[in-house]
Amino acid sequence: MQLADKVAIVTGGGKGIGRAISLAFAQEGADVVVAARTESALREVASEIEAMGRKSLPIVTDLTVPEQTLAMVERTMEKFGKVDILVNNSGLEGPMVNVADMDLEGWNQTLALNLTGAMLSAMHVLKQSMSPRKSGVIINISSVLGRRGPAMRSSYSSTKWGIIGFTQSLASEVGRKGIRVNCIAPGLVEGERIDRVLEGMGKSLGMSYERAVKTINARTALGRMLKPEEVAALAVFLASEQSSGITGQTINCDAGLEMD
Repeated sequence: MQLADKVAIVTGGGKGIGRAISLAFAQEGADVVVAARTESALREVASEIEAMGRKSLPIVTDLTVPEQTLAMVERTMEKFGKVDILVNNSGLEGPMVNVADMDLEGWNQTLALNLTGAMLSAMHVLKQSMSPRKSGVIINISSVLGRRGPAMRSSYSSTKWGIIGFTQSLASEVGRKGIRVNCIAPGLVEGERIDRVLEGMGKSLGMSYERAVKTINARTALGRMLKPEEVAALAVFLASEQSSGITGQTINCDAGLEMD
């Protein structure tokens, strides 16, 4: 097992990519803290992890509330005594509007969760476990929209570009302490979130959901969307010693949508 006896925190761990990463980590021997705002989804994932013979702790957490981010890390330390891996996966799609029509509240919420929440999670994990132990891995989840900014996605794209810059800065700060920081930029991943995005895209462009799916898939080298498990497999690699020489990098996992 590549992550035997490691302790991981996965934010946004109840659904989609976060759920897949949580389960993949458990399969590789890790105990997993799953954090998000929906308690029922967290408990389901925690039960699946425990069925594999690993320990899990579901923590209802709103990362836009700084006190809750701190409490998430403190509860993890109380139960497990350390944090070996942090996956900053929680995120909002943000307002899908032109900048001229921007919903300021939606803009601020998107930055608070997607970017500030990731920073606070990393800050507390570093202070309470990784820096004193001089060991750890942080994996930030960006997006292909952190590589280019399409119309009507300025709030989301801005945060995902920011996560890439944050990854590089943090990797430079903590590398000499034995801590690695990398980033995954997923493309279109099957699930509820992309369904909402494509429905919104279809409405804005006057096309059906099915047409929007075909249009997007036609742009990828593999001609399809990703499965959450494919992103999770990359997360396992980055969390393991197999990637011991890799830090400060953003790796696309997008079926060949972006090739840079």
